[in-house]
Order: sequence, then structure tokens, then C-alpha cells
Amino acid sequence: MNDPRDRVPTSTPLPSAAQPHDEYLLGRYRVLERRGNGGFGTVCTCWDRRLQRRVAIKRMPLAAETGTTADEALAEARTACMLGHPNIVTVFDFESDGTFAYLVMEYVDGLNLAELLARVEGGRLTPDECAHVLQSVAQALAFAHENRVLHLDIKPTNIMIDRQGVVKLADFGMATLASAAGYGGARGGTVGYMPPEQIDGDMVDERTDVFSLAVVTWQALTGSNPFLARSAEDSRRRIVKGPGRLTKLCPGLDADAEAILLEGLSPTPTARSADALDFADDLVAHLGLPTMGAESLRELVAQAERDDDPDAGDRVRRNGDGPELRLPDGMIARLLTALLAFSALRLVAPAIPGLDAGAPSVVAPLACGLAAALWPPIASLLVPVALVTALVARSLGEPLPVLLACLLAVVAVSWWFFVARRERLSSLVLLLPCCLPSPVCGAALAGYALDPLPAGASTLVGYLTGALYHVAVAGSFAPDALAAGLLEQVSSPAFWLLLAGSLACAALSSALVLRGTVTSGVLGQVLGLALLVGANILAASMENSGIWGSLDWPALVLAVLLSVLMCIATVLRGPLYEDREGEDIDEFSE
Repeated sequence: MNDPRDRVPTSTPLPSAAQPHDEYLLGRYRVLERRGNGGFGTVCTCWDRRLQRRVAIKRMPLAAETGTTADEALAEARTACMLGHPNIVTVFDFESDGTFAYLVMEYVDGLNLAELLARVEGGRLTPDECAHVLQSVAQALAFAHENRVLHLDIKPTNIMIDRQGVVKLADFGMATLASAAGYGGARGGTVGYMPPEQIDGDMVDERTDVFSLAVVTWQALTGSNPFLARSAEDSRRRIVKGPGRLTKLCPGLDADAEAILLEGLSPTPTARSADALDFADDLVAHLGLPTMGAESLRELVAQAERDDDPDAGDRVRRNGDGPELRLPDGMIARLLTALLAFSALRLVAPAIPGLDAGAPSVVAPLACGLAAALWPPIASLLVPVALVTALVARSLGEPLPVLLACLLAVVAVSWWFFVARRERLSSLVLLLPCCLPSPVCGAALAGYALDPLPAGASTLVGYLTGALYHVAVAGSFAPDALAAGLLEQVSSPAFWLLLAGSLACAALSSALVLRGTVTSGVLGQVLGLALLVGANILAASMENSGIWGSLDWPALVLAVLLSVLMCIATVLRGPLYEDREGEDIDEFSE
């Protein structure tokens, strides 16, 4: 064993159970660890002596009556190799010796979802963590489905989570490959995760994968799979019966989340969505924040990997090693949304008929605030609707306020349907311009939390709503004062300059954030702030004939503070795409 190609770097120690006589696969890959046995064969972590890196190899026995079995397996492996996506485990190579098929894959340094659920406290994920897993797997499936590839065996053991919290779906094409090799019925799926059409051997399509994804989501949220059974027929009966009530098992989730998940678990394919991303987006809106879930999963996997004895059964804890009290993931955003919603509606409620006096003027905003805490996206609909209602009720004699209120209603409802109901932080993008003294206050958050197009749309709606809100509240919703204030706003060049600056800030910040690195995220916030400051200076100059004395200093200070907060949040969040190309970099070090 003196071949220098066989040397493993010190950063990759041999497992304690290594045998005195090393085992090799295909004469090139030294077996470091056996990760488990399954219906498809054995998975091994191996050392590639030629390229000096770790790989994962799945060794699958082929059927005795081979015929074209090896060719079918090779065709399936070629299909899997074509799926290059950040959330799909990369397939490097395929070999067959007539008895076994060997699939050489990317080594993911982390745990699969089944291992994590077995070790995490409670045996389940938080809604934020589940949102991240669901969104990542759905993105992988959407890419595969676009390339006309079905997975057909989605289950927790095929969902990998690495040390950076990146979720990767493994074993694409393995179900069909296993069927070609003669393993199992229903195209090689796994009992408990297969829908009825796959169990019965009927036609399968994208909705088959959506069902399996819904089962995994239910299991991740509740800690149990309601369809696990000794036989496929028993599992089929349980599917027809239904999984029960999600809201009883997870009291923090709302009825809409349950309805969406039950739709994905329908025994009838036509009742399910054929688009994995649509299913995931609808459900994620009711679960939590994927970015916070990714951070939490990164901590859990790192904690599990630090344990000296992974088989000891010790549970990993979300609050680290100490006993300190931590708010549940996403709670700060929920509380802030609820507080801002209450504050904004408290000043609008007295202008709405029926809420203009007594307890209703307090109770109604309080109820809306509580609703926003349970489901933050609702706040981004309630505030514009309440504002429009108050404006129309108080300004029936003035056409300008009524016209602008109707336009705001159309824009806000459309934005909510297409953007805000799917993005929890979009509510804060709308509420900040209402509750802070400047309509530009949502731009920095939009650039941090949203993609460029949703960020621009959210900033636009937040700016218009905030401007209208401040004019209405300052004039106590009096028709004359309201009409005069609105006319002054829309006729002022500063109004449009600041709007343009806000949109540019949000779009530029978001575009740079999407580059994925911490540096680009911070740079995006700095450049976005520069655009806002420049727009403010230009507006002040136009308003005051080149003299800067009328600069809106409170608005500038708020813009700086919010940008600094977003920079801090960017650093704490870390990279969006954790240097995936360098995951094996330690394998090349000596």
C-alpha cells in the first residue's frame, strides 16, 4: 500500500472500523465506510485514488436474466448524469461488470434527512427548516421534470443535507434503474412514499413525485409517516383513508397549510398539482422562512457531525449546548410584523365607519395584529384594504382621493396575490414605509429578502402605500386636506425622484445579493443606500434651487440605519450558495 495515489489527507481520517486489508471497488476506489444497505444495494464512501477525492458509490446487483438490463442501467445513469443542479447530487461515472452496477456520485459531507430526524429533538423539523427542505427539493424536481426525468423514489434517505445547510436530492433515476435490475414492484419505489398509481403499476408522471414530496414534508413536520405499512396494499389503504389532521399534530400551522398538504397527498393524481414548485411555493408561504431554516439546519448538521459517537443515540438540540432560551425560528419577524400592523391600523381604524369610536377602534387592529403574527403575509393585504376603505368612506366628494384609493386597491391586491402571499417578509416591506416617517424605508429590506422583480414590485407598493398613508393620517382623513396633500405629492418632482431611487435601491441590492456571497450582499446594500442618498440630495436640490438645507435628515438617518441592519443580517445569514464547487477542496490538500 505504498502507492502515493492511495494516500488519504489527514483531514479525512479513516473510520475506526477500517479493516487491515483494504477493500477496493473497480480497482480504483478504496472503501472508507459503508453508509448502509437498501433495496437498491450498498452505499459506500470511497477514496478515488486517481483524482484524490472522496466519492459515494452505490453498488447494485443486476438481475440474473440480464438481457438488456446492463444497457438499461447505463441509459438511466446517463440520464442522471445530465441533471446538473445545485440541489441534485452530481453523478460522476457509471460502471458495470455484469453482476453489479456501480454508480459513482458526489460525496455530500453531512447527513440525510432520515438520519437528522432520528437524532434531532422531537424527531421533527421546525416549519422554517421544513420550508427550506421543501423548497430545495422542489427546485431539484422542477429542474428534473423540465428535462423529462422523474425521480420516483423520494424519501428521507435520498435527501442529503450538508454542513452548510444545502439540501441535495440523490438517486435520480434509481427507481427505474432498480426496476430494470429486477428489484421491487411499482418501478422500484419505497412503500410508504409511493402513491396508489405507482403501487398499482399504472402510468406515473410529475404528480407521482409531488405525492412523495408531500409525504416527506408531512413526516418532517410531524415526525411520522402515516402511510408506512408492511405491504404495498396496506399502504394503499392508508393513503385512501387519509393521514389525519395536521393541525392537531402541529398546532402552530394553519388550516391553509393543511389543505395544501392534503391536496398533495390525494390518492387521485388529478387532484394533485403537477408542478412541484407551485406546490412548494404555496405551502412554504404558510410554513416559514427558508433562509432561517437553512441556518438552523446548518447548525444542527454541524452539531451532529461534531459528536464523537454518532451511534450513541444522543439528540442534537436547536438551542446548542447551553440552556439559554431562544425564540422559535421566525418569531422575531412574526412579532415585528404584528406590531407594525397593529400600529398602522390603529391610526386608520377610527376613519372606517363602524370602527370610529370605542372598543372596535382598538379591538379590530389588535385582531389584525394577531392574525399577522399567525400568518405574516395577511398584514400586507389588511393594511392597504383598510386604508382604501377609510379613504373611500371619507372622500366620496373628492374624486382625486377616491381615484388614487381605487388604483392602490388594484395594485395592492394584484401584488399580494402574485408576490406577498408567498413571501413573508414582503409584509414588512409594506409596513415599514407606513410606520416610519419616510416611504423609502422598505427598499433596503426588499433588496435583502426578495428577488429583483418581487423586490421592485414590493418597494413600489410599499412606497405608494406609505406616501398615501402619511398624507391621510396627517390630515385626519379630512377630504379637503387629503385632496390638497395628495395633489402636492404627485405634482412634486421629489416624490418621483425618491420613488425612482427606492426602486433602483431595491433592484440593485437584490441583484447583487443573488450573487450569493456575503461581500456581494453587503456591497448591494451599500450601493443601494448610495442611490437612495443620491436621490434624496437631488430631490432636495430641485425643491430648493440647489440649496441642500431642505434635506430630509430623519429619512436619511433611517435609510442608513436600515441598510446597516441589512448588512449585519447579510453577514449573519452567510453565503446563499455555500461554495459548492469547493466542497471537496480539503481532499486535495496534503
